[in-house]
Amino acid sequence: MPHRVAVIASAPVSMFNLAIPEMLFGKVRVDGEPGYEVVVCAARPGPVPTSSGLDLQVRHGLDAVREADTVVVAGTGTPYEPDPRIVAAVSEADAAGKRIASLCTGVFQLAEAGLLHGRRATTYWAHAGELRRRYPHIDLQQDVLYIQDGRYVTASGYAAGIDLCLHVIRSDYGAAVANEVARLALVAPVRPGGQTQFAHTPLPPERGTACADTRGWAMRNLDKPLTLTDLARHAGVSVRTLTRRFHAESGVSPLQWLLHQRVERAKELLETTRLPMDQVAAACGLGTADSLRAHLVRRTGLTPSAYRAQFSRHEPARPAPRHAAGMGHSV
Repeated sequence: MPHRVAVIASAPVSMFNLAIPEMLFGKVRVDGEPGYEVVVCAARPGPVPTSSGLDLQVRHGLDAVREADTVVVAGTGTPYEPDPRIVAAVSEADAAGKRIASLCTGVFQLAEAGLLHGRRATTYWAHAGELRRRYPHIDLQQDVLYIQDGRYVTASGYAAGIDLCLHVIRSDYGAAVANEVARLALVAPVRPGGQTQFAHTPLPPERGTACADTRGWAMRNLDKPLTLTDLARHAGVSVRTLTRRFHAESGVSPLQWLLHQRVERAKELLETTRLPMDQVAAACGLGTADSLRAHLVRRTGLTPSAYRAQFSRHEPARPAPRHAAGMGHSV
């Protein structure tokens, strides 16, 4: 059976938020079969107002939440007025042990249900102050794109919902599937959740395409010991200019981005191949098996061997039969 996802449309719902889960989860295929079944539901079936001034016809009520494995609460245009019916449904889902996620201002519904008390969560930066004022017991991480704390996953605004869904897909089905979905949807691979929500420096006066070309080139050459000078040379600018433009476009420094991509490639290789650790480290540009171990433990809390054991899609090697040559019993 595919993993069932209930997406709650709370009025006036953001059409963009509502489209993201169906677009990404709907593209997941595992052995040719759908990986997810996505159902959009509302507090009351029928027309649901949107923040764009249109009405959407939603066929399912909140009974769909009871049948779901994961519940996603989409953001609204009025984040400070949680719907008590949705709050009750989310509370019931939490009591049943379901994974619960929010996009943008959907976090207010989770907060009102008391799910985030003492937990880390985020929302769109423009609403962070109100979330903190209303729910001071939340450990608000207002500068991150998305964050997971136990069964609860919250995203900030707009395109960060894409990052959250790719993160969920990766958690459920691994890096290779998540990256394939990203390619099909024409979006970037999973970005680090700790990336800042918005750039603190203005965009450069140029069109901002040079760094995109350089990022693509770097992704194709992760096995090489790339330096800031190498990246700047490819972009045709100075190191200082590259750093400024890179941060403006991606929210992180070139070397932070490069390290993240190396670790993500290592995780994918650990999940999808049986390469020895030193070959995995070399293929993703982390140098040695010791370096791979240090970076993976820092990022995931797991050693490479433990990560592979938990997430590999290969069948574990079977021990040799006891009657193999040299080990048979005498008669």
